[in-house]
Amino acid sequence: MIVECESVSKTFGSQRVLREVTFRAEFAHTLALIGPSGGGKSTLLRILAGLEDPEDGTITINGRRLSRVEKELALYRRKIGVVFQSYNLFPHLSAAENIRLPLEKVHRLADAKERTDRVLERFQLQDHGTKKPAQLSGGQRQRVAIARALAIDPEFLLMDEPTSALDPEMTAEVLDVIAGLREARQPLILVTHEMGFARETADVVAFVAEGKVLECGSAQEFFASPQSPAATKFLSRILKY
Repeated sequence: MIVECESVSKTFGSQRVLREVTFRAEFAHTLALIGPSGGGKSTLLRILAGLEDPEDGTITINGRRLSRVEKELALYRRKIGVVFQSYNLFPHLSAAENIRLPLEKVHRLADAKERTDRVLERFQLQDHGTKKPAQLSGGQRQRVAIARALAIDPEFLLMDEPTSALDPEMTAEVLDVIAGLREARQPLILVTHEMGFARETADVVAFVAEGKVLECGSAQEFFASPQSPAATKFLSRILKY
């Protein structure tokens, strides 16, 4: 998979969140967006997902330039899966209904029930399909969100800090699921603060800070020898203990 950004900028009100972001990432399975809080990682991910429109710049994914026309963006969004840190599950629907509803109403798939049953089993949720989100643990809710994103067989998956609201045990549970996606060769773009996980599973790391991508390269090289002072300082703090 190849992701290219050229001079991408984004402003919210008077705050310029992304400043002429330019990078190229070619990876087999996983691109991890890492960096300090407030550096622009989640905004960049939302732009790659077609959920935010940059003021300037271009985004090209696998050779196709991302459109700014809403009708074309809607078609693009139907081909990808997005998982948010807050799950975004409908509280009044069961786990199975949360997965099946978009398959039926948005994608108009005749095999919605079969797809739902298949992903519930894949993520070991078949015994929880009738439960509402409030009856599930945080790890189970996030697995439902991942299952929903994958039920459409997306071209690739984007995740925004999927473990940020979880305790250590549930974090390990969800990270195991994400590692399994990599083994299944599911292309993935991931915003994460889990540096050990990023080091072990990512093919490519993009270091996002100060509204820019200051470094982009192989995870192994980045963690062994960061090139920018900002990345060196960041890793020295994060990996100190």
